[in-house]
Amino acid sequence: MADDAHRRPEGVSDATVEALGSLSKALETTECARGHLFAFHQFTGSADFELDRAVELLRAAGHEDWAERVRTEILGRNVIPGHWTFQIVEAYDRTYYQAFRDLEREAVARLAGGRHHLYEAELKEARRTRNHPDHTSRPDDPD
Repeated sequence: MADDAHRRPEGVSDATVEALGSLSKALETTECARGHLFAFHQFTGSADFELDRAVELLRAAGHEDWAERVRTEILGRNVIPGHWTFQIVEAYDRTYYQAFRDLEREAVARLAGGRHHLYEAELKEARRTRNHPDHTSRPDDPD
């Protein structure tokens, strides 16, 4: 049996548990998207710093004109008008991510007594094999 933090409160319907599960799944997908946005930020920043090396190497190879083009046209360039990647991450967090996260938390608090992952907890109980050592309900439960 699931621990109290993952046990459905009295009066919470199957439809509510399923809806909150879907809402949480959408938020988890958004968390992944946010992670990719941070990867975009990190990769773009790493590429920008590597351009310093490219400029030096182009100069050392006698290609001053190309070194200068890389330095002035690409190094430090906005990735979209007026924005570096950190600004995109900040805008995403402020405009979309935080609002989504807050709404999901409020929905779980008001509709399920603050109990997260009810859908998954009930799915785990339905799918686990009773009395199997790798299918216990909780870490401290021998079953």
